[in-house]
Amino acid sequence: MLGLAARVGPSWLATVIDGAEVAGAIFVNAIRMTVVPLVVGMLVAGLGSAQGSKVLSGLGARSIALIMLPVSAAMIAMLVGAPLLAWIPIDATAATELRQGAMAGAPVTAPAVGLGTWLIDLVPANAIKAAADGSVLPLIVFTILFGLAVGRLDDERRRALTTFFGALADAMLVVVRWVVSLAPIGVMALSAPLAARMGVSVAGLLANYVAVAVILTLVVLAVIVYPATAIVGRVSMARFARACLPAQALALSSRSTMATLPAMIDAAKSLDVPAASVALVIPLAATTLRVGAAVGQMVAVLFAARLFDVSLSTAQLGSVLITTILMSVASPGVPGGSIIVMTPVLAAAGIPPGAIGILLGADAIPDMVRTLANVTGGIAAAVIAGRVIAPET
Repeated sequence: MLGLAARVGPSWLATVIDGAEVAGAIFVNAIRMTVVPLVVGMLVAGLGSAQGSKVLSGLGARSIALIMLPVSAAMIAMLVGAPLLAWIPIDATAATELRQGAMAGAPVTAPAVGLGTWLIDLVPANAIKAAADGSVLPLIVFTILFGLAVGRLDDERRRALTTFFGALADAMLVVVRWVVSLAPIGVMALSAPLAARMGVSVAGLLANYVAVAVILTLVVLAVIVYPATAIVGRVSMARFARACLPAQALALSSRSTMATLPAMIDAAKSLDVPAASVALVIPLAATTLRVGAAVGQMVAVLFAARLFDVSLSTAQLGSVLITTILMSVASPGVPGGSIIVMTPVLAAAGIPPGAIGILLGADAIPDMVRTLANVTGGIAAAVIAGRVIAPET
């Protein structure tokens, strides 16, 4: 309302809008500053811990195919979401003003590169420089290798490192919760200038984004998760749907996958999943195999690219796909968490980080459905892994 009033109201409202832009930029920077330490801490602590090592060895090579759930989800979102979002009409003049305003504070560039250069850049010559430059995908590659190496150390050294990085991740989660608590103010500060530039057309744009995000998330459940559970897990879709209902209801209300963990365990047990698979896969799925996050982040970055008129090259789409999958793994277990850590995904597409505020402003409904998909995918992963690890049961 403030932004719309500034279009027709007194001149002093323009000064208020200018102040809102400053506050919005501060809010976005507060989000961005948490990403690197949070992602690094979570990945190293998870991969290097004794539990993480047991999960990897317990699942085995065949069960690693479970990662295809979020990978397939992100690919469907990319292939279907792009043409759907291309139909959204955007006023060219308003979009130009929006891009100029967003890029003025913190421009992000991701020039198109060849496949060879893109592959070379995945391995950072200097991991510290990659973090400082905001090149998060190469940093994640280094962090994964480092985390796996930590898991091979003797118990004393592994515990020391995983304790440190786990504490780092926990501390950053506290900061993230502080930032999230300021989200209403930050979103208002970002939305008011947006509304002042684009008028009521912004409401229609966001409504279209919400519709596409929700529809694609439900499509992925219907096309990938439920059929995979029936075919590979050998559980009828009707029985699987009934077992998931309590956990799904809790997911919709809490918007937190971790808060739904006990209900996920109960659902897996009701589907006769072996105890070993429940113990291994459900915690792993709740923290890493997030089907909904993979869809949500992909749709969000495609929408932001459309909004900011960014044409994505093949190499950039590859970077976006990989970064989306990795960041869905590292999303914090708080409402809106997968959007908060989207800075690397936006950077891979050359989209200014100010887009986070726009996405957060319309994220309540997509986040509910995204959490539902995360929970359903986690239960499905336990069923499938139960058949792979213990097919005789």
